[in-house]
Parts: sequence; C-alpha cells; structure tokens
Amino acid sequence: MTKGLYYHLKQAWKKPDPVRLRELMTEWRSEQAVTKIEHATRIDRARALGYKAKKGFVIARVKVPRGGRQRHRTNKGRRSKRHTIRKVVTMNYRWVSEQRAQKYFPNLEVLNSYNVGKDGKSYFYEVILVDPARPEIIKDKKINWICKKTNQHRVNRGLTSAGKKSRGLRSKSPTNNARPSVRRMYITNKRDRRYPHR
Repeated sequence: MTKGLYYHLKQAWKKPDPVRLRELMTEWRSEQAVTKIEHATRIDRARALGYKAKKGFVIARVKVPRGGRQRHRTNKGRRSKRHTIRKVVTMNYRWVSEQRAQKYFPNLEVLNSYNVGKDGKSYFYEVILVDPARPEIIKDKKINWICKKTNQHRVNRGLTSAGKKSRGLRSKSPTNNARPSVRRMYITNKRDRRYPHR
C-alpha cells in the first residue's frame, strides 16, 4: 500500500538529520523569543493538531530557556528547611511557551503546540493560534467552538493539552484524585478531616 506525504514527513521527524537541525536551531537562536512564521516547520504535526492554511490561523515559534528551576542560595541566617534551593515547578516547558505566545498575541487564542527541537540552552516550540474574530473562523464548524466566551484565555486556565498534562488530568483512572484540580481537592480533603461529621 502506498503511503502518503504526511506519513513520510512523520517518519522523517522521528529521526531528523542532525546537521540540518543544527543549522535550523542556529538560525532560531538569533531570533526573538516569540517569532511569527509563515509556514509550519512540521506541517504533518500541525495539521494533526487542527491547523489549517487559511486566514485566522497563526503559527508562532517560541524559544524557552532551559534550566532555571533552582532558587538562589541564601547567604543569611535561616533554619535549614528555608535554605533549600530546589524549586518544584508544576508547569512544563510547552505550557510555558503557550502562555508566552498568548501574551505576545493577546487577541488570539492558543489551539495547541508541538516540539520542534532543543539544544543546550533552549527548547523550541511552535504554537498554533486562532483569531476568534475572523469570519473564516466563525463560519468553520470544526473550529468555531473556540469563539465561545467560555474558551477565552484557555491557555491561562490550563485547558490546552499541555496544561491538562501538567495538571495531572491525562489519567482517566477512578483513583486519580487530581480532579477538578489539585488545590481544590487539597482544600476539600483538609475540610473533611477537620469536620468528619460533614
């Protein structure tokens, strides 16, 4: 059976040419942290996540620096538990890149994102954004759900795929106690322990 173009693109990105990828990332490093691009680098992945080459869709490449997940070491008197430099971060890098793209394009909504590469200093992601005010988007029955008021600023509320993964909502197991959110479950359990008769 003959395979299509997107199949071969997907296979090529599983083991990309390291020389060509190094050249691309050398060029990307000189760009700004958020850069609007004309065409998706991984068109097969973008199309799988809902991207269409029509008015209202925007692709942005975001550069996120790696590391920085430690606090500065204190040099004043503190008890030992306050001297810790370990920083537990609940957001993954892809969610961070989506939020930065949303901040750069405040009139657009983040649809999804995907990874395009990493080097020793940075991660590179491409974020798909949609303009909910465009008539082409409003008339499209497959994407006009993003025009509803309930989907405004969805990336800041953890409603994208990367946000749901960071919130622990990927698991559908009945033993998963992360729903509806970690903070709310903690408050509920603490209240139940305090007032067991409720």
